[in-house]
Amino acid sequence: MSRITLIGTGNMARTIGKLAVAGGNTVEVMGRAQSKADDLARTLGGGTTTGTWEAVPAGDIVITALLHAGVVPVVTEYGDALAGKVIVDISNPFNATFDGLAHSGETSIAAEIAKVAPPGASVVKAFNTIFQNVLENSRPDVFMAGDNAQAKTDVAAFVKSLGLRPLDVGGLKMAHWLEGLGVLTVGLASNGIGHWNLAPGVNEFPA
Repeated sequence: MSRITLIGTGNMARTIGKLAVAGGNTVEVMGRAQSKADDLARTLGGGTTTGTWEAVPAGDIVITALLHAGVVPVVTEYGDALAGKVIVDISNPFNATFDGLAHSGETSIAAEIAKVAPPGASVVKAFNTIFQNVLENSRPDVFMAGDNAQAKTDVAAFVKSLGLRPLDVGGLKMAHWLEGLGVLTVGLASNGIGHWNLAPGVNEFPA
């Protein structure tokens, strides 16, 4: 099983943490507000621990369960504490009207993390195409993008421990399109499907 550190104490941190504990993983929670981190650790149970903000995470896989605007600043703030870690970005940089991306150009939050991450750290985009309520109650596919093959293998093993299917979409450049898929999913939920109990996935058909 994997050693996981969650940076963040919101709904996605709680949901991923709950699945991680159930899957037999070792979980640590870090939050800027120590009291919130302590509360989440108690809620998750299963030996979940808390770490000190900006300290070296105990987990080999560090999941930044934060709003998109805070992810790059937090990775910058942690600096060398993240050296050698696999950083998993789950954020969606939606614009104000939720019909486009907040950043311009063919980049992604994951790609921007890679620019500021310390030596030896690897970045993987994952989980961003899944609404929290779906992750909590269903078994959606988890799309992943990253440049480091071993990092993706490690994240895939973690995803499988949650009872989910990891699907590798390619290098970190593909994180931009995963963020776009997040926008598309919101569009479907708001229009063609009309509810939030959905997630994109892959159906395989015989040749």
